[in-house]
Order: sequence, then structure tokens, then C-alpha cells
Amino acid sequence: MKLLTFMVDGVVRPGVLDGNGVVDLSAAGLPVDATGDLMCIVRGGDSLLGLVREALGSNQRREYALDKVKVCAPLFHPSKIVAVGLNYIDHCKEANLPVPSEPVLFTKWPNSITGPYDDLHWPESVTKEVDYEVELGVVIGKRGRDISEKEALDYVFGYTVVNDVSARDLQFANAKQWDRGKSLDTFCPWGPWIVTQDDIKNPHDLTVRTLLNGKEMQISNTKNLIFNIPQIIAYASQGTTLMPGDLIPTGTPFGVGFSRTPPVFLKHGDVCECEVEHIGKIVNKINLK
Repeated sequence: MKLLTFMVDGVVRPGVLDGNGVVDLSAAGLPVDATGDLMCIVRGGDSLLGLVREALGSNQRREYALDKVKVCAPLFHPSKIVAVGLNYIDHCKEANLPVPSEPVLFTKWPNSITGPYDDLHWPESVTKEVDYEVELGVVIGKRGRDISEKEALDYVFGYTVVNDVSARDLQFANAKQWDRGKSLDTFCPWGPWIVTQDDIKNPHDLTVRTLLNGKEMQISNTKNLIFNIPQIIAYASQGTTLMPGDLIPTGTPFGVGFSRTPPVFLKHGDVCECEVEHIGKIVNKINLK
């Protein structure tokens, strides 16, 4: 199933995609917290997913045309975003950095979250070197700590698309501010939905791709991840409790802007598309005015 958060008539609601329609899960009686996003459903696990399936099959469902609603980020306030750096060998090479012996983790602050089709913006007084990074995102479905690799996929609620937008002049200069450089407002567009884990047969064989103004900039496959999803979850949960809704972007492949000659950075008017096979595509325009 493809679960999404959408807005219609000024109200945010959880929904499930059915072809070109969105079934309103709040109208079907599923629990919704004050934000209106998918968090209650993610926390509810299999029992609530069963109710989602019932709503999807109901003849009494309330449905909206997808092109008539605003699609929002699936979750507005995950407890944390645990991102993985340097997780494709070709990206390590283009960054002129050694292949890591263990996952390289950093955080993107939740304020960076924005919608899958929203404009991206930043103060040019803060950064002038903003880059794109397509990534497969993993959404955690249940609380866990010190999770074993063998059990790790049992903690996955679903998969999504993330653009790990990065201010390279903050990330690499002087104090090497990775977290700050990746956490400005709008620097984590994601969605357009969460595909539940049962609908992704093999998360380690998905094509990932970035288009910038229609030109292909990145293309690879998650089979090329240095550290796979169970390894990432096991490592990230050592001594740290993962919570339902936590978002884990799993790393980006070769083709980012800063490594090109000359470098390619996002500018006003650009349109950046990030896509993951079997999940979907997010499309964000750069609007600096």
C-alpha cells in the first residue's frame, strides 16, 4: 500500500492511494493526532494496517482525486532523521574520501522536512553551494534498541524517497558542519508516500535516479549500498532507541553536484526530481525569491 498525508479544504488528513484517487482514512474512522499526518497509523502497526485495507476495500469510502489535493510530507515530526553518508563506493570516490568500515551516521533536523512537491529555498547569505542527493528512505515501524541484523527488517514500516539536500559550503568548510549543512529549512523533501514494506519485494534492488531540469544527474541501484538496510538499522540502534516514524535516508550514489567539473549547485528556477523504483518521485522547484 501507498500511504500518504494530504490536505484538502485546508485540513490535513491521512490517506491511502488507490490508482489516481486518495481514500480518506480519517473519514474511515482511523485515529489521527493533531498534526493530521500518518504518525498514528505508523505507530499502530499491523492492526491499523488491517483497518487501512478495510477502508481501501469499502464501498462507503470517501475518496478524492489525487490531482485535486495537496500531497504533504508523510510525517511532519519524526523523533529523528538518522541519515547515512558515504554508502556507495562510487560516491566515496567522487568525494575523494575513503570507503568507510562502518556506517557513517549524521542527523537532519526535523525542521528540514518539507513536502514532496514543495519549493525549496534558503537564505543566500547563509549558503551559495546547495546540492541534491537522491536516497531510498526507510521508515521505522516500531520501537527498538540494540536490534540484530537478523531481525532488523521486522522493524521497517515502509520505504520512501528522500532528497538529502546539502549546503556544501557549510558541510565541508572550516568546522565541517554536516548536520547544519543538511538541516536548513526545506532541506529534507520526502515522500510522496510511504510504500509499506510488504509491497517492496527487495529493497536492495531498486533503481535510484536524479534529474535536474530534465537532465539525468544520478542513477544507480540500492544493490550497490555498502551497508545494507539491516546493517544500518542494527548499527544505528546500538544504545539508541529507534522510534516509530523515524526516517533513515540510506545514502546517495555517484553524480552529486559538488564533485562535477565545474561544480553544479542548485539555483533559482531549477527543478529537481528524485525517484526510487517501485516507490515514486518527488519534484521540487528552487525558489529563492
